[in-house]
Parts: sequence; structure tokens; C-alpha cells
Amino acid sequence: MPSPRVIVVMPAYHAARTVADVVAAIPTGAADHLILVDDASGDDTVGVARGLGLHVIVHPENRGYGGNQQTCYRAALEAGADVVVMLHPDGQYDPRLVPVVTAPLLRGEADLVLASRMTDPAAALAGGMPRWKWWANRALTGLENWVLGQRLSEYHSGYRAYTRGFLETVPFERNSPGFVFDSEIMVQAVHFGQRIAEVPVATVYNDESSSISFRESVKYGWRTLVILLRWRLHRAGLRRDPLFLAPSVGPARSETATARGQ
Repeated sequence: MPSPRVIVVMPAYHAARTVADVVAAIPTGAADHLILVDDASGDDTVGVARGLGLHVIVHPENRGYGGNQQTCYRAALEAGADVVVMLHPDGQYDPRLVPVVTAPLLRGEADLVLASRMTDPAAALAGGMPRWKWWANRALTGLENWVLGQRLSEYHSGYRAYTRGFLETVPFERNSPGFVFDSEIMVQAVHFGQRIAEVPVATVYNDESSSISFRESVKYGWRTLVILLRWRLHRAGLRRDPLFLAPSVGPARSETATARGQ
């Protein structure tokens, strides 16, 4: 049997100064293919990425963080990925951990791996996470665990890996083009009975790392609460929500068979 094909996707926006270092730090042999999707950056992200020999896709207009991920995952599936790793090209997450993030998937132990900054909460603060963001992460994660019946250390890391089966089961194409895409796909993972694993990761906040503003963080938190409410209404049969209906095409399992608890 051929080895599983691992593809790293990088949703990029103004990453010209960091993407070369990120790519250089990915361990040799950890990925079979690298795809960068540029979301209409105003700098030379595209030129630098092409100079590195990456597979580059360019959005002619900004489609948002979630819209960028949708393009990333479609491209990875079309390129024959068995495992897809999302790695931000801004240097906030350690590229050397790509083999660690993919290992549970390659061993068949999980469908989604989340590289968590909060397995050691003190380390997240030491890495420069703003204290207000640390508290918000802890509070929102606690609420999500309570609503979803999980015991994750966090839901909001941008360093993730998925199996092909996960991306063919979860209707990510229906998700928001904004930052709340990450929360939506986590709730979908629980709803469709996907196995979630966590691995610890250090994070570094610096001038080059992208980070949403306080205002956008408040919007993200509020929209995450709305997604949780939508899920509860769907589960109770009070509202038929497209975010939690199986894709109409492809090898996705039926909602009845895959929804959590069924």
C-alpha cells in the first residue's frame, strides 16, 4: 500500500516576510506537497511563495479567513491528500511539529488533530499570548466543553490537521468566510462523530504574527455562542440547520449514522 499523502496548506495574508522561514522549518519528509492560498495580500506574498516553489493559489479579492480555508481544503483534496495540515505562514505556530500533528491521523487514532496552546496554560502566557485573550480562550473553551460534552483544552488554535474522510464528511463549504469558521468546524466535528485528538504546541506572539483585534475577538466569541445555540436547536429538532446536514455529494456518511450520540 502506498504511504498516505500529507499536504500542508497555508492560508496566507501579508506573509511575505515570514513564509520562507516557515517553509524552511518544515521537517524534510513531513509533507508531500505544500499549497499556499493568498487572500489578496497587499505585499509580495505571492512572489515569495512562488520563488519557494510552492503551489500558489491567488484570490483576486479578499474572501476572509474561512473563505481562504475553504479554498485550501478543496485544493488539497483535489491534489489527492489523505491528510491535510493547516499551518499559518506567519510564524505563530512551530512548523517543526508537523510530524507530531499528523502522527495520530497516520496511526488511525483520530480524524482531527488540534495543536493546543492550552495543554499548559502557563506556557501560553509565557509565549506572549495577551492576558485578555488567554482568559477569553479559557472561558469560551469551558463553555464549549459543557455544551458539546467534550474535554478539550482549547478549540481555537489555528494549527490543525484533518483526514480526507473528515473533510469529505463535514460540510465545511457551508461555513462562514470569517474567523468563526474555526468554531463551526469544531462543532461539526462533534456533531458528525469525528474523533478529536490534541497535541501540545508552543505559540509565539510577535510583530510578524497575525492576530485578530479585540473587537474582532468579541465578534468571534459571540458568533461561537450563536453556533452552539444553532447546534442545540438542530439537535433538538427545532431548526434544520445546513451546517449540520451531511454533504449531498461525495462519500460522506449519513447524518443519522454519524451525528454524535446516535
